[in-house]
Amino acid sequence: MTRKGSVAEIFSKALHYDNPDLYFVGYLDFNTIKEVTLTEFLKISENFETIPATRIFYIKKEDKTLYHKSDNKKDPTPSECF
Repeated sequence: MTRKGSVAEIFSKALHYDNPDLYFVGYLDFNTIKEVTLTEFLKISENFETIPATRIFYIKKEDKTLYHKSDNKKDPTPSECF
């Protein structure tokens, strides 16, 4: 599963089957990780036009990390995401 595929799957489930305001996205902005809700991220990024998916560092739902960009560029396994 590719990184963009994992992110897209999490976003799709959050937007269509859950409350997107429960999800938090951490993204890189000038070497600083900023955290916003999923809804706010989609507004800021203009649907990935200004902030590409490759700059997403992590996605959390409450206290559970659903996606985390790893240092060795290896994609997380599905069990790590859900």
